[in-house]
Amino acid sequence: MVEDMTTPLLSDSEAPADALPVGLTSPTVAILGSGDFSRSLAVRLVASGVQVVVGSRCVNRIPSGLFPEAVELRNQEGAVSQEVCLVFMALFPEHYCSLLGLQSALAGKVLVDVSNGTEMNIHGPSNAERLADLFPDSLVVKGFNTVSTWELQTGAHDGSRQVMICSNSTEGKKKVVQLARQMGFHPVDMGGLSAAREIEVAPLRLFPSWSGPVVITFLLFLFFYGYGFLRGILLPFLAQGHNAFYRLALDLVNESLPAVALVTLALVYFPGLFAAWLQLWRGTKYRRFPSWLDNWLQRRKQLGLLSFLCAALHGVYSLCLPLRRITLLRLVNTAYKQVKAGTEEPWDELGVWRSDLYISCGVLGLGVLSLLAITSLPTVGNTLNWREFTFVQSGLGYIALTLSIMHTLFFGWDFAFHIEAYSFYMPPSYLLAVVLPCIVLVSRCFLLLPCIFTRLTRIRRGWESKRNCPVLQHHHVVPNGIP
Repeated sequence: MVEDMTTPLLSDSEAPADALPVGLTSPTVAILGSGDFSRSLAVRLVASGVQVVVGSRCVNRIPSGLFPEAVELRNQEGAVSQEVCLVFMALFPEHYCSLLGLQSALAGKVLVDVSNGTEMNIHGPSNAERLADLFPDSLVVKGFNTVSTWELQTGAHDGSRQVMICSNSTEGKKKVVQLARQMGFHPVDMGGLSAAREIEVAPLRLFPSWSGPVVITFLLFLFFYGYGFLRGILLPFLAQGHNAFYRLALDLVNESLPAVALVTLALVYFPGLFAAWLQLWRGTKYRRFPSWLDNWLQRRKQLGLLSFLCAALHGVYSLCLPLRRITLLRLVNTAYKQVKAGTEEPWDELGVWRSDLYISCGVLGLGVLSLLAITSLPTVGNTLNWREFTFVQSGLGYIALTLSIMHTLFFGWDFAFHIEAYSFYMPPSYLLAVVLPCIVLVSRCFLLLPCIFTRLTRIRRGWESKRNCPVLQHHHVVPNGIP
């Protein structure tokens, strides 16, 4: 891979004339450090047509062929003594003090700090700010710390294109921005050097937007699993001595997953309905939503994907049910009972309709939910305009919710009206799971009523009620255009 990346992406004859300013046509960049990040950064810079010199504490220990042939290897003092436009500090922050002897050589040069934080602490000084204190005569820029070595070697097209950059020096920031664009990345100006605290801890965050939805989904699964265990296994065992603990591994999981998928899908559309009713009650769209509702609205995509995951797992578990040994034993037992009773062709037309309807609705609901999951991917969603995206996520989303509710109701059929369904005075799990989705669907139908829909549309187009905006909002225009 290194050999393939040593050749510049564009030859001199193919390079556009306005690609870089005249002063940066063939820049020289120094990298202090000879680790993995330094090697990957050197590979990417050489492939972008940049002259690179690497400074190491011990040049002789660098194996032959580790860096591209176009990279010049020197000691640290020799690397920074050349006419370089930028110096990448590709070493750990605790070793910054070892470079204090190079203060005069680094004076006036742009120092790019690529280090990350070691803990989630945004209150103390950042690594970049400490570097600026050690080298007050240099222009310190924070950047490239969110780019991995894999993305540097494979190219910006194979990973995130964004490079967050911050600095108190406009000149230094400009040079780093130009170099990032030459390397094929998209620089994002985050402001002054104080923003380095947030940039340094960004790689330490583990799925920050997923923590809440994952916790909610997990708690819902624990609730339905525990409820099913209490109702269908533990209480029958204590009251009647019936041992059904074998259901813990598959049956109970397969009963809990669709309930979690249905409730989670309802949680995707419930905050939007709540926000709509809140706007109707306030009579304006210019008042901010509560912070909890705002955060809920921003997590709808994650909740939808988790709902799809639970629904897909439910489908896989359902396909595995006929493979179980207990299923074969039940079939044999049923056949024996039919032979013993003299029944030749048993036929339950109502049961056939029930099974076909709930299976059909479940398959269709899972198919529409799969389409929603696919359009949630950035590579697919970015190809849709706003109307198309809204139709898929909102229109088809409510269709998926409706099909899922029908799947649940057809599965339950009329069992909910039989006293036998309420073992130990506890309703079945699917009855609990269908409550919130039905509330969401009914609320959506009310919002579609013309009297409510018209008022909500006016509010979202800027109209306000008189208690919020007493100024006259309707202006009469005469034919000559003067009100």
